Amino acid sequence: MFDIVGKRFWFFIIAGVVILVSIVSLATFGLRFGIEFISGAEARVSFEKEIDTMELEQGLADLGYDSAIVSSVLNEAGVFLIRTPQLEEEEQEKLGAALADRFGNFKEEIEFRVASPEVSTDTVRVAAIAIVVAAVGILLYITWAFRRMPKPFHYGTCAIIALLHDALVALGVFSILGGILGWEINLMFITGILAVIGYSVNNTVVVFDRIRENLRKDVRVNFEIVVNNSLVETLSRSLNTSLTTLFVVLALLLFVGASIQNFAVVLLIGIIAGTFSSLCIAPQLLVVWERREWGRFIQWLPLIGVKAKGR
Repeated sequence: MFDIVGKRFWFFIIAGVVILVSIVSLATFGLRFGIEFISGAEARVSFEKEIDTMELEQGLADLGYDSAIVSSVLNEAGVFLIRTPQLEEEEQEKLGAALADRFGNFKEEIEFRVASPEVSTDTVRVAAIAIVVAAVGILLYITWAFRRMPKPFHYGTCAIIALLHDALVALGVFSILGGILGWEINLMFITGILAVIGYSVNNTVVVFDRIRENLRKDVRVNFEIVVNNSLVETLSRSLNTSLTTLFVVLALLLFVGASIQNFAVVLLIGIIAGTFSSLCIAPQLLVVWERREWGRFIQWLPLIGVKAKGR
């Protein structure tokens, strides 16, 4: 039988390296927020003439829009998103006319979306509340669902730590995409994060439930052996579910287009990270907690570039 739990500290190292890369990326590139989160105007444009992002940025700068941000749209060649400070209707028409004079006719009519500072503030507040409520609800639900188990709070806490891993990985990847390709965080990203939370929790609960079933058969069995057996028994189910879901998400990403681009990419990242965390982080942390191996856990931290600070 595979000894999955015996390799738990190697899994922690892999997770630590990925998290470290995500943190460095966030510190270096930061996150680019869409107009839902910071007020402004966003225009979707495409021209009959073939141009690139740098050419469009230079044209906007020559027209006096030095602060405009240009990003290309995935799977839609020649389509760009232009973000500017908030523009009135007359200014939008003026910008559209100036771009047409500069680059020729539009392939499709230019579209503007505008968000006021008030709407942006409300969006940030609601998004933050949604994520916090989801996390707290998951913690309480899992603790309640495993209330008949010894130390049920451990199950909820380990699940939340796994979710934080998934969210941080998604944020890190999007910071890289933002720094390189100009991708922005929008409401579809938040929707994707919430979907990833639900998907990851589902996988984690399946593993935890099998641990509960195996413990009920013989509570005297070594907890590490019970967790390892439970992981082996649920491994094929978790991988098959993740693979079939990945195929659907890839189809959405390749064929649906820009309208759900962020949602599909977050799901893609989240499914991969969530499958890893539900198998290699949450149940492994249960073993560390049960065996009180936090001192040993800290001793491994220097291997991922973090200086351990005593036991």
